[in-house]
Amino acid sequence: MIIDGKQISQSLKDAMKIEVDALAEQYGRRPCLMVIIVGDNPASRSYVRGKIKATEYCGFDGHLVELPEDVSEATLLAEIDKLNNDPLVDGILVQLPLPKHISEDKVIAAISAEKDVDGFHPENVARLWLNQHCILPCTPKGIIELLDQAGVEMAGKKAVVIGRSNIVGKPVAKLLLDRNATVTIAHSRTKDLAAVCREADILVAAVGRAKMVTAEYVKPGAAVIDVGINRTEDGKLVGDVDYEAVLPVAGAITPVPGGVGPMTITMLMRNTIECFLERQILGKSYVQKHFQLRKFLIDMDINEQKYIPQYLSHYNSIKCTCSQLKRKCCGIWKVSKRRKKHGISEQNEGTYITRLQ
Repeated sequence: MIIDGKQISQSLKDAMKIEVDALAEQYGRRPCLMVIIVGDNPASRSYVRGKIKATEYCGFDGHLVELPEDVSEATLLAEIDKLNNDPLVDGILVQLPLPKHISEDKVIAAISAEKDVDGFHPENVARLWLNQHCILPCTPKGIIELLDQAGVEMAGKKAVVIGRSNIVGKPVAKLLLDRNATVTIAHSRTKDLAAVCREADILVAAVGRAKMVTAEYVKPGAAVIDVGINRTEDGKLVGDVDYEAVLPVAGAITPVPGGVGPMTITMLMRNTIECFLERQILGKSYVQKHFQLRKFLIDMDINEQKYIPQYLSHYNSIKCTCSQLKRKCCGIWKVSKRRKKHGISEQNEGTYITRLQ
């Protein structure tokens, strides 16, 4: 099976477009994403165009801040501080890489953690590893979404991630671990890498070497996620996986292009919506949050669906708590083994659904 990231991405953006229209009607404004680019790096310019195009499609207020190559670090940090303090800005993204005279670590840390739609801020990284609510990095988040959409079971499976970067390798390993997979992080010093990879039911290649993963690396029937983006000498775009060789062996595989890439931008849009919603609901009491969410779901005509905005995932206490809410149902349930008792059926355990009365 080919996991079509382009098609899945488009479907998710279509849903977000409807969601954003509903948010604009309810809150009187649309989610706002500010993208900062420094210099004229052609690859960065291309990535930024794709992000701005996606904001326009989803109906966001998307704005590009362009700064010259020789801009001082202090000027860039001042621009970030201004956006941090702008109540109408929900998400801030600084396109990497930056010129050598600017510290990327300082810039990432300067972005408000609540507006860090890339999920790179040290506070968000720490919260991810502490199992606390955070903004997830876009590419790892997109990988998990692709596996979910393809129906790939993660719980109890062996997963191998090739690559240990802070942007993809480590966080996707943590997200797979959170889904109860048994995870191995492999890298350039791993002995007999092919043998290690052959044990994987789920193989994620994020190493940055063109066609490094051949058929001998893949267990028959395994799901193979190719994160790599490499150009050959003839200018062709290829991944870290030898797609033609691995396709007959894998049970599911993402192509390059058209696999993980489109999902990264789509998850950036999702993160922006989540940041918007977090800021709108911030400060409301526990019960008020639930009733506001219930009204939002009713207004959007969502009923008995498995999909709920992922920002709810940290409210783990939302499960069959009618008695705690003075017998008034909040409308949000986490499916449990007791779902039949509460009139919930034909849903997967662990997913959030709505039960509108």
